[in-house]
This record gives sequence, C-alpha cells and structure tokens, in this order.
Amino acid sequence: MTSGKVLTWGALAAALMVLCLTAGVSFGAAPIPFTTVWSIIANKLHPGFSEVTWSAGRESIVWDVRFPRAILAGLVGSGLAVVGAVLQAVTRNPLADPHLLGVSSGGALGAIIALLHTGLIFGLVTVPLFAFVGALAATLAVMAVTRYSGAAADRLVLSGVAVAFVATALGNLTIFLGDPRAAHTVVFWMLGGLGLAQWSHLLYPALALALSLIWLLLRAREINALAMGDETAATLGVPVSRFRAQLFVVTSLLTGVMVAFSGAIGFVGLLIPHIVRLVGGSDNVRVIPLSAFLGAIVLILADIAARVVMAPEDMPIGVVTGLVGGVAFIILLRRR
Repeated sequence: MTSGKVLTWGALAAALMVLCLTAGVSFGAAPIPFTTVWSIIANKLHPGFSEVTWSAGRESIVWDVRFPRAILAGLVGSGLAVVGAVLQAVTRNPLADPHLLGVSSGGALGAIIALLHTGLIFGLVTVPLFAFVGALAATLAVMAVTRYSGAAADRLVLSGVAVAFVATALGNLTIFLGDPRAAHTVVFWMLGGLGLAQWSHLLYPALALALSLIWLLLRAREINALAMGDETAATLGVPVSRFRAQLFVVTSLLTGVMVAFSGAIGFVGLLIPHIVRLVGGSDNVRVIPLSAFLGAIVLILADIAARVVMAPEDMPIGVVTGLVGGVAFIILLRRR
C-alpha cells in the first residue's frame, strides 16, 4: 500500500472515529445536537472559543458524563479486541478471547475483592491493580491446567472455560460474603457498564492500551510465526515458551485494566478479530491495529444502544454485546 493510500485510509478512520465519538456524546435520554456537543468541548478546551448558548446542565452532561464515557468505551473496546486477536493467534483457536479463557473472570474476581474487602487501600489504582493480579492469576491457572492435562496450546480454551467457572464462582462467593449494600453496584459492574467513567480514571486504560499496543505491533511478526505453530516459530528463531509467556502477561495486564474500569464485557474480543480477518487477512501487522480501531467503534455504538434502548434507565453494556455479538457470531459461522 502506497503512502498516499495509507494517509487516505488514516484520514477516513480518524473521521469515522470522530463521528462515532460525537454520536456517543450526542445520543442518550436527553439528545444534544452535534454542533452543541463540539461547541461545549471546544469551549472547555479553549475557554471563550464560542458564545455560550447552552445550559449548565447540558454542559455537565457533555463534559462530565458522556464524553469521558465515550472515550472509555473506545479504550475498552480497543483493548479487548486486541487481546482477542492476540490470544486467537497464540493459541491457534478461533474461540479464544479474554472472556472464554478466564482472563476477564479472573480480573473481575480481583476487582470484586478490591471493591468489597480492601477499603481501596492503594487509592484509585487499587481496583486496576487487583484486577491485573486476578487476570494474571487466571492466565497462570489456565496454563497450569493445560500443562497438567497434557493438552496442546491450541486446546487452551478448554482449560480457560474451566478456570472461568471457578473464578466466577469465587467472585459470587466474595459478593455473598461482602457488604450487602454494595452488592447491587458490584453485580451491575460484573454485567459490564461504563457509568463510572471519569476524566481522572481515563489515564490508566489509555496508558495500558498505548504501551501494550506499541509492544504488540513491534512483535507482530513473531506473533505471526507463533500462529503458524511452535515448530515453525522455533525454526524462525522465536523463543516460543518465553515469548508466549510474555504475551500472556501483556494480555493479562491489558484485560485486567479494562475489566477494572468497565466490568466483564463479552464477545468483543471474540467477534472483532474474525471480522477484521475476513476483510484484511490474517497478518497480525494489520489485524492488531484494525481490531483496536473496530473494537473501539463497536463498543461506542454498543454503549449508545445501552443508554437509548431503555432510556432513562442504563442497560448494562455486557447485555448488549452479548445479545448482538452472539447473533452476529452465529451469522458469521453460517457465512463461513
């Protein structure tokens, strides 16, 4: 692809992302015109940019509630889609994703423990830290179960399902033993939700996504080699065991951070990479960034649906992704 085409596609992608973010801020129980949305944002970024013709309530809705929520949806969608793309390549299993492999469940367990039983001893980073530890512990458990059962790496998803059940059960037990007054919030969070998005929270998922994405793109060729099989990767000079362990740590970190701020959201990591591969092939040099981009768009649109379908109630976004993603995956299987 020539540099001109790259710039053209990049400009179109940026325009589409801006349009989706605008829609994410504009649509809701109280719709706000696109022009008002960007006037408010411009005034916040550059005070006095335009004449204030909107109410303080609208300004608060746009800047304090919907804009950070739309950005968080994009970050989480990107992160989960990238994790799904990498896990499917590494395990050579088309069903691999952070939800089915137990990584999301482990992250959720860690976050539940942090919310109900730690008193947030490390401040704002307590939940992401515990979620990462839980996601990493679940990943290590999946690897241990796989090795114990003698299954090959491409059968890792079966071990993941078992670990996910155990982590979910432990999470439910933790909720049962915790403060009943906090149980409703935690259950809603487990179903997936972006209602707690705040500007002060966005740094952590943004930083985790940026660092993980850069590292994965730099190692995309090696991921391609690993996707062709351990023997092929070793022949090409890839240290298979060490590199796979590194990938699991990076994907656990990314999943744990995203789960900490959004709850457990399924099907994004499973479905998006398949759509990308149908359109752009299986080269992870393209699959990883395209998955990040499409994952962001899909979760922003899912969040709009979650806020509009039962307005003024806020439907858990995990319900939307589960319903739409399940049907879409069935259609995808039929077409393939």
